[in-house]
Amino acid sequence: MQKLLMTTTVAMALGMAVGAQAQDAAKLAQDKACLACHQIDKKLVGPSYKEISKKYTGNKGAEALLIKKVREGGVGAWGQIPMPPSAGVNEKEALILVKWILSQK
Repeated sequence: MQKLLMTTTVAMALGMAVGAQAQDAAKLAQDKACLACHQIDKKLVGPSYKEISKKYTGNKGAEALLIKKVREGGVGAWGQIPMPPSAGVNEKEALILVKWILSQK
């Protein structure tokens, strides 16, 4: 019984930590103006986060590629509308955002 209680407590704590990280990433996306062009589940100016996640599923280099795109911008992966660089997003913030984007299913 005690082992079950400990396992349940650890699972709940991990679940809350993951939920808090997702909330932090969503707030970061809002604070850094990402949501002006992207939404979780629908195309706005740029693709939805779910479309991005689907496109890069299974791509081992996706995280590094997307961090670079967030920070430096890009054009051509989703058409000819350019994504401007996000100069106000540092490397750590880009990693948080990209992990969150890739987790959207």
